[in-house]
Amino acid sequence: MKKVFAILLACALAGSLAACGNGGATSTPTPTPTPGQSQEPQSPESSPPAADAQPSQSGKTLVVYYSATGSTEAVAGYIADALDADTFEITPAEPYTSEDLNWSNSDSRVSREHEDESLRVVELTAATVENWDEYDTVFIGYPIWWGAAAWPVDGFIAANDFTGKTVIPFCTSSSSGLGDSGELLAEQAGTGDWKEGQRFRSSVDQTDVVDWVNGLGGTK
Repeated sequence: MKKVFAILLACALAGSLAACGNGGATSTPTPTPTPGQSQEPQSPESSPPAADAQPSQSGKTLVVYYSATGSTEAVAGYIADALDADTFEITPAEPYTSEDLNWSNSDSRVSREHEDESLRVVELTAATVENWDEYDTVFIGYPIWWGAAAWPVDGFIAANDFTGKTVIPFCTSSSSGLGDSGELLAEQAGTGDWKEGQRFRSSVDQTDVVDWVNGLGGTK
C-alpha cells in the first residue's frame, strides 16, 4: 500500500512541475467584433470624412428664355437638361402672332416696335422668379431682333437684381450673330458678372449645345 501511495504522489508532483514549466499561462479568447465594428482599426484614408470636410453645395442654375417661334425654347431645354437646371419662360401678356413677327412687313408689330422704341415696353405675365436668390448662375436666351435681344427680355432684366450672379446670354437666329446683345443687356442690368454669350442657329443640334455647355466649366 505504501508503494502504491508513493507512486501516486510522484505522479502528482510531476504534473505540478510541468505546469510550472509552462509559466502557468492561459490562452485568452479573441473577442468577437460587434456588428458594424471592424476587427482592425480604420486608417485615416478609410475613415469617414469630418462634417466640415463634405463638399460645399453650390448655388442653383436657372435658364431664363423668351422664345418667339420655339427655337430658343429648344436650346433652353437642352441647356437645362445638361445642367439639371430650372427654367423660366418670359411670356408677353399679349403674345406675338406669326403676323406680328413678320419683320418684312413694315406694318407688322415688330416692325412698328423697331421704328418706335416707346412701343418696345412689353408687358409680361410675370417678370420675377420664385426663390431668385437661390440661383448663382443664370442663362438668358432670346431670338435676335435687328441685332439686339428681342425686347420682351428687357422687362425681365429691368425687374431683377443680378448682384452676385454669373449671367450667360445665348441667342438663336437664322443668320444674325450675337452682336452686342449681351453687352446691351449687361448695361441695362447694371449688376451681375456677365459672360460672353453664344449664338446658335435656329435648327441647332442638341449635341452642339451640350458641347458648348460642357466647355463653360464651373456653371453648375
